[in-house]
Amino acid sequence: MITMATSRVDQTPTPADPASLPTRGGRIGRIVAGSLATGLLAAVLLVAAPFIPATESAMTGAVLCGFALGWAMLAVLSVRLTDQPQRWAAVPALFLGLGGLLLLAFGSSVHGVLDWLWPPALLALVIWMGIQAHRQLHSRSRRWLVYPVLAVTALAAVGGGYATLGAAADARAYPRPGQLIDVGGHSLHLSCTGSGSPTVVLQPGGGEMSSNMAWIAPAVARGTRVCVYDRAGRGWSQPADTPQDAAQISTDLHTLLRRANVPGPYVLAGHSFGGLYVLTYAAHYPNDVAGMVLVDSANRASAARATTASPYDGGSYNPLGRASALVSSTARLGLARLYGQIAAGDLPPRSEGEVLATVASASNLGSTIDEYVQANASGQEAASLNDFAGKPLIVLTAGIGSDARHSAAQDQLATLSTNSAHRVIDSDHEGLINNEKGAAATTQAILDVVQAARSQTSLG
Repeated sequence: MITMATSRVDQTPTPADPASLPTRGGRIGRIVAGSLATGLLAAVLLVAAPFIPATESAMTGAVLCGFALGWAMLAVLSVRLTDQPQRWAAVPALFLGLGGLLLLAFGSSVHGVLDWLWPPALLALVIWMGIQAHRQLHSRSRRWLVYPVLAVTALAAVGGGYATLGAAADARAYPRPGQLIDVGGHSLHLSCTGSGSPTVVLQPGGGEMSSNMAWIAPAVARGTRVCVYDRAGRGWSQPADTPQDAAQISTDLHTLLRRANVPGPYVLAGHSFGGLYVLTYAAHYPNDVAGMVLVDSANRASAARATTASPYDGGSYNPLGRASALVSSTARLGLARLYGQIAAGDLPPRSEGEVLATVASASNLGSTIDEYVQANASGQEAASLNDFAGKPLIVLTAGIGSDARHSAAQDQLATLSTNSAHRVIDSDHEGLINNEKGAAATTQAILDVVQAARSQTSLG
């Protein structure tokens, strides 16, 4: 009897350890990994897709839609293929998908609203997702995959809120000093002070804005009228939909001055990349230019490589433009604002604040990247000016940090006019603009050209 009882007890089934069974529950880890990986891959493919416009809003929307697909896959596959259904994953799928579709459909017009709504809503969603994952996802993938993704998303939400609040504070602290003028599809900021002729037009360097000319503009204004402006996407100017090479920048500037009723001819002063732009302007509109100052200008191409700009084909595929738009969107996460805190120069305090504020913006980051992408084209277009017809020209070269190749290129620029001077200044490249002493040398060169243009005399 004892033997029989024991036999019956031995025959009673015992529950197995769920973690040791190769059942549907064992698939949840692979489904989590596969779903998140699919979302990342979908985001990459959508960003590269030719039917997605190469704009910051569209690139951001494409990324959000890709991530939404990943969370949707997790919700569906976990219900159908495992005994750990993650139905909560449908919520982030809907949230990200809706935001992505809004950006794709309405573009930058909804950015102002989403910049305020998105960060707190996303942070609340991340907290809720973490609670749901803790309750319903019993797998090592929760710790190694889901939690890290949620942590990065939470940082993005906090960074987005930081960027939005910072941008609002900057807008209050630094109102636009000049006027916005439509140049065809976008508006540019122009500020003119002083009186007299010829009018000086200042062209900032690569990645810079009108406030970078804070030492120079007021000093020049004591001797003649001076105008500073922001290229597309910089400072208070709106971004443009077309690539901004030297030819397009010159066209926009010509339209801006004409519509603002600023009479020519002008004395153009360009720093760094700005030198390429004033050279191109002088080649395209020679009758509008009375004199020129090249402030440690970027090197242009050789005369043999001089080109004229071909018409922009808005339907062509532009991978660099897509990359630029995607990278610029990171400014909305506060990353550019963090960089701006260490990018301060030696400008007057208010102007320095204006520069730091614009460095933090998505439009500035995108336009700066585009400027460097277009650098070769701009250099070739600037080389189309081969004779400045005896008009006054001063070439300023930074004496600190200039190599032999750059010095030779500066010497060649001075040969464009028979009425020219080449001055080597005891300053580095940025110091000619941002440092008070270096900027004084730049100011003097501009006023010397103004006087020569007025009196029709040699620079001496």
